[in-house]
Amino acid sequence: LPEKQEMTVFCGLSGEQAQLYQAAVDESLKAIEASDGVQRRGMILGLLTRLKQLCNHPAQLLKEDTPVHPSRSGKLQRFDAMVEELLDEGDRALIFTQFAEWGKRLQTHLEQTFKQEVLFLYGSTTKAKREEMVDRFQQDPNGPRLFILSLKAGGVGLNLTRANHVFHFDRWWNPAVENQATDRAFRIGQTRNVQVHKFVCTGTLEERIHDMIESKKTLSEQVVGAGEQWLTELDTNQLRNLLLLDRAAIIDESGES
Repeated sequence: LPEKQEMTVFCGLSGEQAQLYQAAVDESLKAIEASDGVQRRGMILGLLTRLKQLCNHPAQLLKEDTPVHPSRSGKLQRFDAMVEELLDEGDRALIFTQFAEWGKRLQTHLEQTFKQEVLFLYGSTTKAKREEMVDRFQQDPNGPRLFILSLKAGGVGLNLTRANHVFHFDRWWNPAVENQATDRAFRIGQTRNVQVHKFVCTGTLEERIHDMIESKKTLSEQVVGAGEQWLTELDTNQLRNLLLLDRAAIIDESGES
């Protein structure tokens, strides 16, 4: 097989993202501190989900119906620039997200921005449609070059070796699941090096969990074997440190972080 080059893409937060992040953490930690057992674990998972949605784009957290504007999200700004570059090079990409509703928005956003068809496969995609999408992506030289997949629906069983870029737009904190998704492109039949881009918002829980997993790489398969449940076992102080917002990560309006 050719090489697999894994890169972490560190992105800043917009001012709006930072404000919403801080508010969500402050509000939830109070409630988490006052609860225990199953209720506490549920609250932690709920908070982690909301913060991930926010790191993607405020519109996802706020459930807005408006087009997603890149200026509101450090991740989306960086992503658009990278997609533009790979399209200029004539490359193809798989884009994984764990949120079907975000995949849908991203599809619309990319189609409008780059004026070309973008495929999106998620849980409700029929078997026939799924096969048709894979076929067009793999076989049609003029077919779509960007393929968004929900991590659950598209992370296993597909052969998508026409892609030489894989993006993990948001992170499922379980390396085994992410690697399995990456292997849709990095498998027998792949003739080019595959670049894997894992997006992380600096100064947030995304960067800290990423660091925890990287530093425990050998342990990580066991530690996080059960999806993200391991995060619910942290005590409130550990949680507070994990979620702390580093103000240095905020992008000023000129786009510099």
